[in-house]
Amino acid sequence: MEGDWSSAIERARRHAPFLARALDRQPDLAALLETGDGEAALRWVADAGSGAGEVGSTLRRQRLALATTLALGDLAGAFPLARVVAELSAFADRAMDAAIGAAIRRRVPDARPAGMIALALGKHGACELNYSSDIDPILLYDRDTLPRRDRDDPGEAAQRYASEVVRLLSEVTAEGYVFRVDLRLRPASEVSPLAIPVEGALTHYESSALAWERAAFIRARACAGDVPAGERFLAAIRPFVWRRSLDFGAIGEIRRLTARIRASHSGPRTPGPGFNVKLGRGGIREVEFFAQTHQLIHGGRDPALRERGTRAALDALAAAGLIDNGDAAELGEAYDRLRTIEHRLQMVEDHQTHSLPAGDALDNVAALDGLADGKALVEELRSITDAVARRYDSLIAEDEVAVAMPARGGALAARLEELGFPDGERLAERIAGWGDGRIRALRSQAARDAFETLLPTLLERFAAAPDPVQALNRWERVLAASPSAINLFNLLIQRPALLDQLARILVLAPTLADKLGRRPELLDTLIDRRALELPGPVEAIADRMACEEGTDYEVRLDRIRRVTGELRFGLGLQTIAAIHDPLAIGAALSRTAEAALVVAQRDAVREFEQVHGKVPGGELVVLGLGRLGGGTLTHASDLDVIYLFTGTFDGESDGRRPLGVTHYFNRLAQRVTAALSVPTAEGALYEVDTRLRPQGAQGPLAVSLDSFARYQREEAWTWEHMALARARPLTGSADARAGLQAIIDSVLHQPRDADVLRTDVLRMRAEMAAHKPPQGPLDAKLLRGGLVDLEFLVHYLQLRERAGFDPDLGKAVAHLAELGVLRAELGPALALMTRLLVAGRLLAPDLAEPAPAAAQALAEACGHDGWRALVDAFARARQEVAASWAESLGEPLET
Repeated sequence: MEGDWSSAIERARRHAPFLARALDRQPDLAALLETGDGEAALRWVADAGSGAGEVGSTLRRQRLALATTLALGDLAGAFPLARVVAELSAFADRAMDAAIGAAIRRRVPDARPAGMIALALGKHGACELNYSSDIDPILLYDRDTLPRRDRDDPGEAAQRYASEVVRLLSEVTAEGYVFRVDLRLRPASEVSPLAIPVEGALTHYESSALAWERAAFIRARACAGDVPAGERFLAAIRPFVWRRSLDFGAIGEIRRLTARIRASHSGPRTPGPGFNVKLGRGGIREVEFFAQTHQLIHGGRDPALRERGTRAALDALAAAGLIDNGDAAELGEAYDRLRTIEHRLQMVEDHQTHSLPAGDALDNVAALDGLADGKALVEELRSITDAVARRYDSLIAEDEVAVAMPARGGALAARLEELGFPDGERLAERIAGWGDGRIRALRSQAARDAFETLLPTLLERFAAAPDPVQALNRWERVLAASPSAINLFNLLIQRPALLDQLARILVLAPTLADKLGRRPELLDTLIDRRALELPGPVEAIADRMACEEGTDYEVRLDRIRRVTGELRFGLGLQTIAAIHDPLAIGAALSRTAEAALVVAQRDAVREFEQVHGKVPGGELVVLGLGRLGGGTLTHASDLDVIYLFTGTFDGESDGRRPLGVTHYFNRLAQRVTAALSVPTAEGALYEVDTRLRPQGAQGPLAVSLDSFARYQREEAWTWEHMALARARPLTGSADARAGLQAIIDSVLHQPRDADVLRTDVLRMRAEMAAHKPPQGPLDAKLLRGGLVDLEFLVHYLQLRERAGFDPDLGKAVAHLAELGVLRAELGPALALMTRLLVAGRLLAPDLAEPAPAAAQALAEACGHDGWRALVDAFARARQEVAASWAESLGEPLET
């Protein structure tokens, strides 16, 4: 195979750290690539996951091998762009199919994936995936043919399969990930489950879908699962996508889509640092939309235009005489080069980036591509994007009336610029486009009139944000997801304090703003005055989550999710407004999760017992660990639990479908996990992590108390006993909890060899530091001297002294200080870092220094007057931990 492989490998090692690491991790593949045999390397990829066992691991190994091979073949000039994107897309098909099959077989062994359909859209549908692309599938299911267990509702089973597919593909492990999965292109994604019944999807596309959904389906294809069923579905909605005649309103809507594509992007307009080769003026998306707009208008009458690929579509349009041959050729060549540069940007660190970096990083990308420097790359891009933008300009100008701003547009543009928004004219055009029917909440005249009244005040609030356009973007997502908003508009007009709260969320807290974008009904929480109060005890919260007797199980699960979502959202608002101490917020989040667990287990047990009955003398007990056990969660915490059961292994349940004891409680534990983690119409609730159970992921999900006690006394590692120091029984009868607590106490108080304990603790912490480095300067957990080091230190001293045990880490620190084995100053250090952890999850989610307004809010939430005071206090807290570490473990800790 032709190509300069040696140069490609040299550039990859020098300029792409991801590829350099990938080559080092796969020496056999690297040796093969050095020979220049790309086809042999691709055959090696197919076997890269052999022996991995688990599907997720197999796919991750294959994905790394494929990414390495294609990147080197691309850099060498041996694999043309069409080959690269086709191979990536084909692998995405295989990965999706494997994930669907594994998800189904996990519950129904040997079943075929009949009735579970994956439709590929976007670049995946067009077989044009980029190097680090998301995939944007739509998952459908056929109620009649979907494999499931006898008692499984088809909808519940489909959601469970969909959730498992997303996890298998997108979860980041030590071996990386397969694909990030974005399901937001599904019908009514703001309210719908992850998988949609076929009949529901047909109704949507036949009655209420919008123009952008038509555009998305130009490139749709059935890619995995039940492919024949998927093809039948696409055939059924073909009249929706390809209309034989378009009225002028529909054509105008398509024109407005082309105009909005520019208006929605606020980055640099010309190539240079920060320019987005995908979304920027003259970028990749403009080529794609140029072709798709013509296809939507003319493809209903001419099936030859219904090509999924961008270049094929341009050629078909030129052959039909709808665009100039020269335009088709130049746009096609521009598209290929823009996609190649996009790949270069993504190869550096396998990040899904489309923007040019600055300085040396830009020169690095240019060198990876084989250019002299970043200046040469920018000059080439300017020539390409100018040519694309001229043609896109002419497309928009074809129907100036359809995309013209309303009469108030000029005044709105002037006001936007007066308030300090960049590019007021373009932003005004974008805001005007909200009322064109695309946004459901603004389709009535009454809603538009109310919004007109609210808009001036809203823009003033956004103008005060660190990034006004970002705040406006978040508001647009909330607006687009809302089925109706006229009552909200009127309420915000009448109660400015509510508007201030909403603006604070959109301006300061991207995590909460994203939740609003997905579930706009959470806005109702702002109206409830209880949203600014801490929730009561677990029992009171559980009462709010409970339903009346006889209520359908799905309704019960929805109720738990709705109340939990409202409480967590309210606690988020309290956090960013510094209404309550983050320590109290963390405790309230933990009580909320505990209540959700109690109610979910109670409801799951009732549902389960209807079929399988009860086990005489036995019951399920849940042990909470980590932050859940310690009673202080964050807004992003998983639930770490162990499932246990009382009684013996003998006998079986007494229901109409009896089960053996162990099988019974393992099935029941699965039901409880599903009740907490499977998305319903109300969304997802918690991720449940059971890896701390005996034998970890290889062991049974639920074990008896006797087995648990024997394992902890005879087989458990030191780190498992450290985890027990924060363990707390959460569910079960009083006797069952007391029995479990007695086991924990006896294990924790058993004699230990202090030297062995010290060696174990130091080794475990060193391994953790090597594999889980801190994610930023505000990583209160993983920075040395942070919470993980403090927790290791506390658990070491507890086990060494056989004293000071309490799941609440603050109380444990206080006990150890009273014993004289730990500095009393660690109490305030723990409190500060916990506050930073809880509040930072919302105000600095990327763990970097936030914008000034968010930084000030974070400082206030943590009890400090300003940002610098908080940073200094954080540094002193870490120094306290380091000093105590050195005193207790005899080894320095670099902070």
